[in-house]
Amino acid sequence: MQRTHLPHHRRPRQRGVALFVVIVFVMLSMLLALWASRTSLFSEMVVGNDADYQRAFEAAQALLQDAELDIRGENPDGSPCTAAKCRDKIGTAEKIPLDPQEVTPLLADLDQKATKCSNGLCIKRSGRQDFWNKKDNTGLLAGEVALANMTKDNVGARYGDYTNAALGSTSAPANPILADRSADNQGGWYWIEVLNYDESTKNSGLIVKPVGATPQNLLSLNLKPNVVYRITALAYGRKPGTMAVLQQTYARQMRKD
Repeated sequence: MQRTHLPHHRRPRQRGVALFVVIVFVMLSMLLALWASRTSLFSEMVVGNDADYQRAFEAAQALLQDAELDIRGENPDGSPCTAAKCRDKIGTAEKIPLDPQEVTPLLADLDQKATKCSNGLCIKRSGRQDFWNKKDNTGLLAGEVALANMTKDNVGARYGDYTNAALGSTSAPANPILADRSADNQGGWYWIEVLNYDESTKNSGLIVKPVGATPQNLLSLNLKPNVVYRITALAYGRKPGTMAVLQQTYARQMRKD
């Protein structure tokens, strides 16, 4: 049987087109895998940072409640604080004023402090009030204090310092952030500013009525002494750079018999 042979120049040649297509698809697959891994890593970082801030936020809330107990002189269960750690039992001059005669000497004593604070009690400072945004003395105005000077022992207060609040055991702390006292820029702090309340509005109620309106639905204040407290609570997260700051004004109302 006779066979027909094609000339050599007519045979189909391999020009590497298939190999080029495969390389392109491999590169696209690698890019997609890299994009997916970076997106997953970024999402994990965002979730981790948010979770760390939420932990710090909850610690700051606990510090606010602890400061309220400090002002009222109570244990966490609401009973009077009579332990050795309670503020009226420790040997410091800075105590929550219970009589009007105690306010002026306390404020005068706090005004002599470089930070205007001592053992968690403070007088209102002049200048910008957001001291937590000023980590050092750079750019401070007259009367302002840096955060590094506020987070010191005998200046700010830690959780449970004056309320007998428990932090849990060393191996199993109730809140790792509040239990961390390894450094000044770790854990949490609170400061209580003692502010004189305006005598002219003391008896008109916390919610002031409009001019000419009939007095109704007013929340009367029963203050003794005539002061309110501004509480600032700060908690550092477990990651560098995480910080939660909460602030509230607290009016301690005397219970009527």
